[in-house]
Amino acid sequence: MTVDQNISSRINLMRILLISGIVFVHVPSDPATSPFLGLNGLFDWLRVFLGDSLFRIGVPCLSAISGYLLFQRGWDKFDYIKTLRSKARTVLLPFLLWNCGLLAFVLLLQKVEIGNGYFPDLWHASAREFLTYAFATEGLPVNIPLYFLRDLIACIILSPILAFLVRRLPVLTLIVLFVVAVLPDVTLGIVLKKSILFSFTFGIFIALNQVELKRFDRFAVAGTLAMLAAAFLLSIGLYASGPNFPWALDLARNALSIIGAGGFWLMSALVIRSRLGQRLAATGSLSFWIFCAHYPLLVMMWMVWNRVAGDALYPLFYLLAIVISFVVLAATNALVSTRLTSVYEVLTGSRGRTAKSSSASKFYPPAASVQPNKRALTQQQR
Repeated sequence: MTVDQNISSRINLMRILLISGIVFVHVPSDPATSPFLGLNGLFDWLRVFLGDSLFRIGVPCLSAISGYLLFQRGWDKFDYIKTLRSKARTVLLPFLLWNCGLLAFVLLLQKVEIGNGYFPDLWHASAREFLTYAFATEGLPVNIPLYFLRDLIACIILSPILAFLVRRLPVLTLIVLFVVAVLPDVTLGIVLKKSILFSFTFGIFIALNQVELKRFDRFAVAGTLAMLAAAFLLSIGLYASGPNFPWALDLARNALSIIGAGGFWLMSALVIRSRLGQRLAATGSLSFWIFCAHYPLLVMMWMVWNRVAGDALYPLFYLLAIVISFVVLAATNALVSTRLTSVYEVLTGSRGRTAKSSSASKFYPPAASVQPNKRALTQQQR
């Protein structure tokens, strides 16, 4: 089975849209500027809609894409050893470089007493905690969104087992993993985010069964509207009850983050027809650059804002942070990819070549979010 041009373009389109959405998710705040206080009315609700409802779909959706692409050629052509070698370069190496690079930078900042409260206290962390911040062994890394790369590596290691299960016991496997993924307060030691394991496995199922991905495109309008309506209604409940959500609402949020991926896929059938959609689909490795670099940039801007204005005018900071982030990330991506080509390909896991060929064969991840510091409101509450 091969990926036709329409599906390839839609996959690339979803990557850039969803990873751009992650930027909205990670705009820092603190308890005094929490959207759940309702100090800014409709603006705060919009923050909840984007960060706690709509773009939570990103991680499961991109996980499913990754599982699908891994087995798009079928079980017989899957080479496990070759895959591990390839993903060590395209996933593991970028994770280590971006996360350990930020780790070293934070250590230097905190040595001169800068950044305390915005990043974990690395100098007073135990050896076990430090290993987690560096390698996400038991929890979130210092560059928080990169936990997704860590979970992706775990799923790739388990991929032959997951493929075997969905070939022999597909219904039972998917039901069990889905239930585990949506149930609040249920943890898995294998991955940090449960929806990743289910969605990755579901992507494998789609690939191995050669499911026609454009089969339901005739329902694109209805599916898109249903997804947006569900996210809208969920955000109302979250805004009214957060940050500590009732069990049933947390369950609904987890379920929508997985099921909503179908809505995003149907939406891509509409957007890809536009000139803007085609241009976004051709941005290639920009999505991976945004994913890896946006969190440190946002936190640094929050540090500067707190020095200048404290918690005042937070809506202005939110809007400026979004605009500046996209401008800086697009500019640095263009600069490094053209002036430092070899460095760029290492940092993006050889995705520079992917951008030039417009191939959909490599993964550009993204993620939902959590922030474990006192100045930035923990996204785990979300």
